Amino acid sequence: MRIRLALLAAAGALALGGCQIASAATEKVVEAPAATVKAEEPDKLRVAIFAGGCFWGVEGVFSHVKGVKAAVSGFHGGTAATASYNQIVTGLTDHAESVRIVYDPTEVRYDELLQILFSVVADPTLKNRQGPDVGAHYRSAIVPMNKEQARVARAYLKQLGASGLWDKPIVTTIEPYKAFYEAEDYHQDFMAHNPRHGYIVRWDKPKVEALARLYPEHYRASFLRDHR
Repeated sequence: MRIRLALLAAAGALALGGCQIASAATEKVVEAPAATVKAEEPDKLRVAIFAGGCFWGVEGVFSHVKGVKAAVSGFHGGTAATASYNQIVTGLTDHAESVRIVYDPTEVRYDELLQILFSVVADPTLKNRQGPDVGAHYRSAIVPMNKEQARVARAYLKQLGASGLWDKPIVTTIEPYKAFYEAEDYHQDFMAHNPRHGYIVRWDKPKVEALARLYPEHYRASFLRDHR
């Protein structure tokens, strides 16, 4: 099991976590192509769930995306009985660290969220790992919440596979929705509460910088806070 030291925002204490700071590895920023299959969504708030490694960075990036109204870190894929951080980082549950996003399709479409996900958040060619973090709970996965999201996700993964941007095959999975369980309070808005934490500086701050550089039209400088 990989461990990390995480600041408890509420208590000001240290807690054991599951992401590894020290690593010589680097994460590649790829400008993923715009989707050829665009999402056709009603003009009302929608929900998306993505897994893409440590949820601190996934939540942090999407908290800076215009049109995102909420981004909550949590667990998806396992049962309620195992939906706690101490259990999922053992790698013995079916959960993945995931983020539940509420977004306004009139400001950012589902296919645009996918483009951001695979450009600056997750490498779709890595199986059961992202960056320095290893284990099935760090897998990359898309969890469609309706038929339209499933249609767009299937088409986009196929498009990525044919794009030639990666040397390895696309292994990101599409998982059926089961239930989403919110992570403990100290994980929420972790990047905003702990901007100088070693893991955030090393792995997640560059993702937000890449978002601003590649997608200025979608970038929001302020961090979306207190949104649950």
